[in-house]
Amino acid sequence: MARVPSALVAASGLVGGYGVARWTKKRQLGGAVLAAAGAAAARQWRRRAGGKAAGALSAAYVAAFAGSHPLARKVGAWPAVAGVAGAVALASWAVADRRA
Repeated sequence: MARVPSALVAASGLVGGYGVARWTKKRQLGGAVLAAAGAAAARQWRRRAGGKAAGALSAAYVAAFAGSHPLARKVGAWPAVAGVAGAVALASWAVADRRA
């Protein structure tokens, strides 16, 4: 089976969570998508880079979600989500996926 990079899982969780919340008008459903992808990415991070790296990347994931809200006021919602998703994906690749 092909291995899905954790960078893709994390970025998809941020983008997908926002998209689901926006299109369904149910923030809780978007939050469930965000949480499920974050948990899946955290498992991959722990396996590939260890517990400390997984903790740091998980904190970055949560900070990206939180940071996208004030950023959206300045640049718009989709650009903010895309920007933070890209930042988390880059960090994930650098810390966990690049080694594999």
